[in-house]
Amino acid sequence: MLTRTFAPAFATAVVAAVSGTLLWAPAVSAQTPEPSPSTSMPTESGPSEVESGGVRILKKDPGGDVMTGAVFTLLDTTGEVAGRGTTDARGRLAFDDLAPGVYRLKETSSGSPLHTTVPDRDIVITPGITTRLTVVDPFKPATVVLKTKDDKTGKTLAGSTVNIGTGSTTLLTLTTRSDGTASAPLPVNSRTGEDFWVRQTKAPDGYDLFKPSRGFTAKPGAPVTVTVTNAKTSTGTPPAPGPSDTPAPGKPDDNENTPTPPGSYPDGNTTTPVTDNPNSSSTPPEPEAEGALAHTGANATPWLVAGGGLLLATGTVTVIAARRRRTGNVSDETSPTED
Repeated sequence: MLTRTFAPAFATAVVAAVSGTLLWAPAVSAQTPEPSPSTSMPTESGPSEVESGGVRILKKDPGGDVMTGAVFTLLDTTGEVAGRGTTDARGRLAFDDLAPGVYRLKETSSGSPLHTTVPDRDIVITPGITTRLTVVDPFKPATVVLKTKDDKTGKTLAGSTVNIGTGSTTLLTLTTRSDGTASAPLPVNSRTGEDFWVRQTKAPDGYDLFKPSRGFTAKPGAPVTVTVTNAKTSTGTPPAPGPSDTPAPGKPDDNENTPTPPGSYPDGNTTTPVTDNPNSSSTPPEPEAEGALAHTGANATPWLVAGGGLLLATGTVTVIAARRRRTGNVSDETSPTED
C-alpha cells in the first residue's frame, strides 16, 4: 500500500459516489486549540467619596439685637439627631460635615425670658455648599384682660364687644363672657412695650355705648388689664315744654325776677295785694278769657280801698282849706277900723 504526505497537513480523500462524481472535503486538524484569555478579569477599587455640606445660623430679635443662648437641634429624614448646639455671644451657631439631603431644624429654647421660639423648618444641604440662615425670634405676646363694668355700681357686664389695635390696624376683637371679662394674647414688637388703643363697638344690653377710645401700654410676656365702663340707658321721658314763657310760681324768670304767687302776700294779709304803687291805675285789667266765669267783688276790693283813701284825703284837704278861709274872714270882721 502506497502512502503519500501532502503539505500543509491536509489529506485528500477520494469518495466515489454512486453517480461517479468526486467531492473534496478538508480534513479535521488534529491540533488541539488553546483556550483564549478571558476579558472579564476582576479589578480592585475603593468606595467613591461624597462631598459634604453645612449650615450657619445667625440668631436675632425683631429689634436687630443678636441673641445668645438659643438652643437648636438638627434632625435627619429618619428623625435621628444630626446635630445640636447653642448660639454664642455673637448669636452664631454652625453645623458642618453634613451629608447632602433634607434636614429638620428645631429651636428648643430662645434663651430669653422676653422671646419665644420660631416654628420648625426644613433645610436642604447641598454638596460643597454652606447654607446661611438668619433666625428672628419674636417677642412673647402680652396677655390682655378686658373688663366691662357698670359706671355706678362696678358690676361686671356681659356682652360688651371691643376692638384692640395700634395705629390704624385692629389686632383683636373681644366680647365679654357671663362674668364680664375676656382675654387673649396680644403681639408686642418692642422690648420696652408698645402703645395700643381699645374701642367699644357694642354695649351690653340696657347700656349706652362708650364712644371714646382708651389707650394703654403692653409689655412682652406681661399681663395687662383694660377696663371699660358703661352707663345705663335712660328710660325716663323728658317733661313737655309749657304753653308760654311765663315762669312757674316762685321760680325766677330770665331776668332773675321772682313773681309773687297768686293769693300769697308777704305780710300774711290775703285781702291786700303787695304792689309798688297802690294808687296806680295805669295797668288795665286783662280781658277775661272766653268762657271764663264772671268776676265776683273780690277782685274789685283793692280798687275800692284805693278810691276810698283818695276821697278821704281830698275831703280832708277841703275841710282844712274851708276852715282857713273862715278864720281869715273872722279876723277881718273883728279888726278895728280907723276913723
